Amino acid sequence: MTAERIVVAGAGVAGLRAAERLRELGFGGELVMLNGEQHRPYHRPALSKQLITGELAPADLQLRSYLPLEATWRDSVSGLRVDTASRVLELPGQEYLRYDGLVIATGVHARQMPGVPAHNPRVHVLRTLDDAFAMHRTLTADAGPVVVIGSGFTACEVAATARELGRDVTIVSRSKTLLGRAVGPAIGERVTRLHRENGVTLITGAEVVQWLSQPFGVTMLLSNGQPLTAGCVVVAIGGVPTVGWLRGGNLYLNDGVLCWPTCHVVGAGDAVAAGDVAAWPNHRFDTQPRRVEHWLNAVEMGRAAAESLLAGQGRARPFEPVPRFWSEQFGVRIQAAGMPSLGQYTVDLQNDGTSSVTGYLAGHRLVGVLSWDNPSAMVRWEAELERQPPAGTAPPVAGPRQNREPNVAPGFAKKHDDSTRNGMPTRLG
Repeated sequence: MTAERIVVAGAGVAGLRAAERLRELGFGGELVMLNGEQHRPYHRPALSKQLITGELAPADLQLRSYLPLEATWRDSVSGLRVDTASRVLELPGQEYLRYDGLVIATGVHARQMPGVPAHNPRVHVLRTLDDAFAMHRTLTADAGPVVVIGSGFTACEVAATARELGRDVTIVSRSKTLLGRAVGPAIGERVTRLHRENGVTLITGAEVVQWLSQPFGVTMLLSNGQPLTAGCVVVAIGGVPTVGWLRGGNLYLNDGVLCWPTCHVVGAGDAVAAGDVAAWPNHRFDTQPRRVEHWLNAVEMGRAAAESLLAGQGRARPFEPVPRFWSEQFGVRIQAAGMPSLGQYTVDLQNDGTSSVTGYLAGHRLVGVLSWDNPSAMVRWEAELERQPPAGTAPPVAGPRQNREPNVAPGFAKKHDDSTRNGMPTRLG
């Protein structure tokens, strides 16, 4: 194994946890970390909260490996192109890097909005540590109003943080409710009321159609005819999978990089993917490949992808997690598990008027739960989701992941074992 090289493309939490698991399982070859940022892996959920407020400094967010990686770090270096047939990565400066195994963990980058003034220091996105620190500087230097464009978790958390700093905040959203696509209309309405009750101005069903940079701020003309001026604008309209460097590599890149249930990349026998960039069918819920953009999923999928790469596709176990995520806004802790977006309708599992647990059902099957300030009840309902058998079809596999023999790393030598397809069609989308 010492002559082999595994390249981890992307050094966020998915890439870091994949690298740790490779070493933990006995991979003794060369490990190369391609880190597209100048910063080593850091705690991304804190960007929209403690870093913006100044409660934490960038150094406080650094993630540390729980075991020696003995890796070669290539900071501020990203892949330009991949040749999956030859197993070669092209890097900047006409450098070519051969690999025996590849972990794709390049995540997502901020979705761009048409017409946004280029290089205006008052207009921000929030995906990286540098993005968050730039936003912190703007909020510190300018006391003007804050406008947040978007209705997802990042938009809501940034708006709540800015209000806690005493700023006037307006959210502009094409949607009628906040978080509606993620948690459904009923909880979305509750989140919307929470923001209004805490002083956030909401302009829904509208979008920005024109921008004007001025010395004192940024003026936006909305589709409803309303002008809006801000000292700080945050564009939080979602992320786009970072897959441009994979084009031409015989891969399927409709929405992220398409994977088999084992995290192996479709079209590349020696590659796996993990985290926000990966679309795979989670047979616990259904057979449709989907991406899951949550921190805990990136942690778990990074480890699972590493295991699958070393085991080989014929022996790898399908990755079938119960996704979990949480958000804190105005002191309210919102926790969710499963796939609430798959729910056809909702039921109250527990409700005392202040805290609650909502169940999301597809047919008669519970596919997600969400708690509103009720962590203890959430633990019980997460366990209920875990107990349910997978909804998708997959061939049986031998033993749970943690019971594999400790010398699993030599299985990596079986590079072209792709006999197990786990019920997934040969081409999707």
